[in-house]
Amino acid sequence: MPLAPTRSEAEEHESQTPSKRSLDGMQSCEISSDSTDDPLSSDLHTHRQPRIVVIGAGLAGLAATRVLLRNGFTDVTVLEASDHIGGRVHSVQHGEATLELGATWIHGANGNPVYHLAEDNGLLEHTTDGERSVGRISLYTKNGVAHYQTNVGKRIPKDLVEEFSDLYNEVYELTQEFFQNGKPVCAESQNSVGIFTRDGVRKKIMLDPDDSESIKKLKLSMLQQYLKVESCESSSPSMDEVSLSEFGEWTEIPGAHYVIPEGFMKIVELLARDIPSRTISLSKPVRCIHWNYSAQHQEVIAKSSDTNQDNNHNTNNHTRQPQDPLPLVRPICVECEDEEWIVADHVIVTASLGVLKQNHEAMFSPSLPEDKVLAIEKLGISTTDKIFLEFEEPFWSPECNSIQFVWEDEAQLEQLAYPEELWYKKICSFDALYMERCDDETVAETCTELLRRFTGNPDIPKPRRVLRSSWGSNPFIRGSYSFTRVGSSGGDCERLAMPLPYANSTKAQPLQVLFAGEATHRKYYSTTHGALLSGQREATHLTAGEHRGKHGDKVLAGGPVQQEDTLLITSGNRVFKDWEKEGNRT
Repeated sequence: MPLAPTRSEAEEHESQTPSKRSLDGMQSCEISSDSTDDPLSSDLHTHRQPRIVVIGAGLAGLAATRVLLRNGFTDVTVLEASDHIGGRVHSVQHGEATLELGATWIHGANGNPVYHLAEDNGLLEHTTDGERSVGRISLYTKNGVAHYQTNVGKRIPKDLVEEFSDLYNEVYELTQEFFQNGKPVCAESQNSVGIFTRDGVRKKIMLDPDDSESIKKLKLSMLQQYLKVESCESSSPSMDEVSLSEFGEWTEIPGAHYVIPEGFMKIVELLARDIPSRTISLSKPVRCIHWNYSAQHQEVIAKSSDTNQDNNHNTNNHTRQPQDPLPLVRPICVECEDEEWIVADHVIVTASLGVLKQNHEAMFSPSLPEDKVLAIEKLGISTTDKIFLEFEEPFWSPECNSIQFVWEDEAQLEQLAYPEELWYKKICSFDALYMERCDDETVAETCTELLRRFTGNPDIPKPRRVLRSSWGSNPFIRGSYSFTRVGSSGGDCERLAMPLPYANSTKAQPLQVLFAGEATHRKYYSTTHGALLSGQREATHLTAGEHRGKHGDKVLAGGPVQQEDTLLITSGNRVFKDWEKEGNRT
């Protein structure tokens, strides 16, 4: 790895504090009013603000930066790879409505920091007691019912849907007990939420003496549809990949679920409101974080003919050209894709689990510890995308607030795995790895054909506009949100969150590299509040450490941005329908 650090620390200190030095380089009276012979006094003279680099300007990165600035840290830089802040929050204004391509819901109110931020700033609509009792408030309408339609254009009766839903929930709720009550997982379940739930519900369906064979088949088909919905909520390829033994650790915050009418980006704007614009550098991807840098390289082996080279951000913090060989005091050097190098005392990494999975080998020098790499590999992240279709006129009835697709030919399938050409059969949560490879025209045609097929209405026109997300193929995101995959545990979230270098493993400066983001929160992974809290957590480690005068103790950290996977249909600027999993879990 080439060595290309910034200006020497001595040179840097000189440029940062000219008013505190006399012309001959000796300390001025302003600095040296105490005895300079006192070693403690001497330390105070050389005390400097720690330089902190935050990688990522999503909820975690912004929350961390906010805490740092409010606690008096002045040398903070945020590096955001994309050309905008917000991370996995992406609100798009469409007429009078706001469409959410990313995070949508505030999951729970009681003690949720995202809820309180929205409520305190008047971002939430008033909801009645009855609406608060509903597990999820519909995105665009609070009225109406979900229509469960089969692939032969038949609507499943509402009472049959409710009967099946009760049966399904009875089994599904048992999945929480393995973690919460320490129940052993039987070998037959393969430690999988999907396999356990499918087997349990199937047994109840097949043992019911009152149902005809056709009703049993219909219920088995609904079971597959419900599991597709669950996989979208977990952002997993299949519920068969979600760990049964760990599933109950994810903690739901009590209270109703809310959306923000003006868009979730309002939360992002609130977090960024007090952060000076000069603090955030956009379109600034990071190539490599060289940590323990000063320990490995006591001298800089690089020179430059232009020792006064500046850059477009902060001449004291960064450089594009190396200087004469001098000791490097700060332990970290952040190498950016544009060849800029930034020295720092601490780096807070808020990159998504998907980015870490793909880039961790090249992103850290020296390499991450083996147990942290193993945690990254074991935890799961998949893609949950949204598609908005806009129509000239509504083709659905006024009382219909969502359409659920039930494939009758899937009743007896053991696993719902589809080849690329059948991506549309996972319509409740488009398989992003497949769907994202299709162009908008193909997606629009396929969705229109499905709508005609399931509603039994061959006259449904093609939408006039398609808007969709593509989180899986976004190089700076690589997925929607994390889940505990079979073989992983909440302990892996904690290992992912542990700062480097590890405590007691080295005499190097602690808290060099800290980790935040929804995947690092053990109980709230996959949510916006988990991301926000994780950023606050890591910033608090630094503020507490600086307060004690030792750059932070080595603290073990633990720790859901949950986006709903929906197919949303619009009717001009007037009517919006949310194809959401309605009535599955309340």
